[in-house]
Amino acid sequence: MAPTNATTPAPRPEPTGRASSPSAAPAGPAPKLSTDILGEPWVARTISVAEFPAAPGADHAVLVHQRGAAPAPGSAGQPGTPRHERAVLYLHGRNDYFFQTWLADAFLAAGYEFYALELRACGRAGVGYWSPHDVRDLRVHDEEIAEALRIIRSEHGHSTVVLNGHSTGGLQAAIWAGDRPGSVEAVTLNSPWLQLNSSGLVRSYGSAFIDLLSRRDPDRIIDNPSENTKLEQAAADPAATPGQDPATGAQEDADAAASIPANTDPGPIEVDIYARTLHRRWGGEWDWDLTLKPSPSFPVRAGFLAGIRRLQREVRHGLGIGVPVLVCCSTASGGPGISRQEALRCDTVLSVEQIVERSRFLGEDVTVVQIPGGVHDLVLSPSPVREEYLGTLTGWLTERLG
Repeated sequence: MAPTNATTPAPRPEPTGRASSPSAAPAGPAPKLSTDILGEPWVARTISVAEFPAAPGADHAVLVHQRGAAPAPGSAGQPGTPRHERAVLYLHGRNDYFFQTWLADAFLAAGYEFYALELRACGRAGVGYWSPHDVRDLRVHDEEIAEALRIIRSEHGHSTVVLNGHSTGGLQAAIWAGDRPGSVEAVTLNSPWLQLNSSGLVRSYGSAFIDLLSRRDPDRIIDNPSENTKLEQAAADPAATPGQDPATGAQEDADAAASIPANTDPGPIEVDIYARTLHRRWGGEWDWDLTLKPSPSFPVRAGFLAGIRRLQREVRHGLGIGVPVLVCCSTASGGPGISRQEALRCDTVLSVEQIVERSRFLGEDVTVVQIPGGVHDLVLSPSPVREEYLGTLTGWLTERLG
């Protein structure tokens, strides 16, 4: 049964300096690596984490990289020399996991080893979890991010590390870099979720409603029509308060939608225009695992969204990221009722106007580049748009880091 108690956010970490020298840690027993679901040369390494109320029951994360990323042991028990001096750590979005190997190929060709971290309760680390991607405070992921960076620097010997985050992972990367100055050399964000994609009225009064709801019923599913209507009503009537009983059948309906077998079409493309425009089952280009990135998505719960809103307010107050930041997004946002053709040329998930506006609060050295014709995950954009994005990304790194 799903936990129903309110959760306590993980404590905000104190800023730390740069990680110790990559050659400082002597080589210990070889970590256990298993062939990843992507197949060789991709391998997966489980990272054990302490359980926290913000993600009850989640006890591990998964670090994915190519087998050749781990250097052969050197002399005197010291780690060997990595094939690339620099590395990138990728943080996925919500209802997502790493499968975009062509993103890794672009980084590898630019001289960056590629690592993808599947955060606790998410992606590969969310298989069997009662509510995948449902954490009440993104800072609960700090433990696995810190351990992944330790592995990358101390075990694998990389001297330069870049954070690359998409959507919710973009918010995660920005918060981490603001909290931990000196921990990475640059931050690159792909359509980061820096603001709630709704009207100002809903963002203000609706957020207050969500905060109250999260305290009373953090497991309440809100990404269904009945709850969206309540958000609109809360925005129109600030005195409104959530009812004591959940919408009848809402959780069962959403959970059932998330677990539909991959060989079954759960509905028309309009149900989830973003994913179904892109996935091969509905005539799109990509064939990701629908058990890890389902359509419709895993349900959004009140506790999760309240935590996101808290961090988005922190962004508005300024994060003071002290390293170069690149923010990329589409040039156009897509609203309800757009066609499939239109959905392939715009961000149908977030407002690109809000992304651009909020980016100025990230730090003092922020570059914003809008990619014409890009979709929400720019890596999944049709060719040649995705190549333009990848070229922009790697070109910026070459310009800023040499």
